[in-house]
Amino acid sequence: MEETPRTPVITIGLNAGQATFDYSMTELKNLVEANNMTVVEEIQQSLTKPNPGTYFGTGKVEELAEIVADDEVNIVIVNDELTPSQIRNLENGTKARIIDRTGLILEIFANRAQSREAKLQVQLAMLQYQLPRLHTSASQRLDQQTGSGGGGGFTNRGSGESQTEMSRRTIQRSINHVNHELKEINQAAATQRQQRERNQLPSVALVGYTNAGKSTLMNALVRKFGKNEDKQVFVKDMLFATLDTSVRQLVFPDQKKMLLSDTVGFVSQLPTQLVKAFRSTLAEAANADLLIQVVDYADANKESMMATTEKTLTDIGVTDVPMITVFNKADLTEATYPTRAGDQLVLSALDDASLDLLVQAIKEKVFHNYVTANFLIPFSEGEVVSYLNEHAHVLSTDYVEDGTAIKVELQQADFDRFKKFVVTEEHS
Repeated sequence: MEETPRTPVITIGLNAGQATFDYSMTELKNLVEANNMTVVEEIQQSLTKPNPGTYFGTGKVEELAEIVADDEVNIVIVNDELTPSQIRNLENGTKARIIDRTGLILEIFANRAQSREAKLQVQLAMLQYQLPRLHTSASQRLDQQTGSGGGGGFTNRGSGESQTEMSRRTIQRSINHVNHELKEINQAAATQRQQRERNQLPSVALVGYTNAGKSTLMNALVRKFGKNEDKQVFVKDMLFATLDTSVRQLVFPDQKKMLLSDTVGFVSQLPTQLVKAFRSTLAEAANADLLIQVVDYADANKESMMATTEKTLTDIGVTDVPMITVFNKADLTEATYPTRAGDQLVLSALDDASLDLLVQAIKEKVFHNYVTANFLIPFSEGEVVSYLNEHAHVLSTDYVEDGTAIKVELQQADFDRFKKFVVTEEHS
């Protein structure tokens, strides 16, 4: 299949002396590529703060207008979130469409959303972004997009101010409608989580920067330990390849079971509207027993990426969940792997020994409430032995005169259930 031609764009950014400026411009270029665009020119200006009217200084805006005309490019991508007046003034000054960083990320999410929930979350974020940015031309475009310009009730709409007000009401009604639909979906998701909690399976969530390898790591673990190893999640080498949270059950050789979830990736300056809209999707992380922060070990900007991940987790209220940090993609570096130092692991999701080391670290964190006990189970209670063989880690079995003597490592709940058969016990 022939690839869709990429749209040429110019990127612009304001350097106010921030240490991460170069990195943020590189990231902007990656976001542009993720939106099927290509950067033909990058323009920077050093200023202590943005011009309140035009972002760039007046002379730089004139230079930008000349470059837009010379390159015949009609889209400019800005490395910051702009005010409505800045967008309007830049569009007037350059005769190009201006997309700020927030608008770009929203476009990417809109193009990638697959499930009903993800589509609604992105729609909500876009509506919340549009609401304070309404002006006459924008409301006219909205009327064209929504088809609201043709009805009899809008024949004599009067002034531009009333058009904007009608558009504002249209957006607010849409926000209320989407919120209502999301509430129903969230209730269903919460019910599913409660059901999983009743099953008493520990929950582990993969979090981290977009394109750090979370989905690759999840697929590797599902292939090796998955209850349904065919349930792979989508993987592609691009930002925000997956927006939906996927949950899979893992069963280890010692019969320990857990739930593993893959959450939407983060990026610096992730729009507030998206963080709020995706709060329910990220609830898998908030309710997890353990977080695994996946970091691209081969990326020179990994420290900034980790800071972004931790800030985003704080923004959504995830502050007290234990965390393991996995430095992934070590196969792309000169580092020796797999290695472990406390709660930090250096590994490759493509390496079997790396997966074993990670599982060992996970087990130490989420299976600490297991009990090792010796049971003596009468022969008349054979179904108990069958249950333990299926759901617990059987360390030894012996058939004696009074029944089956079995040494087992098992969950506290199962231990309590079969306590009457206990001979000796030890807690981990």
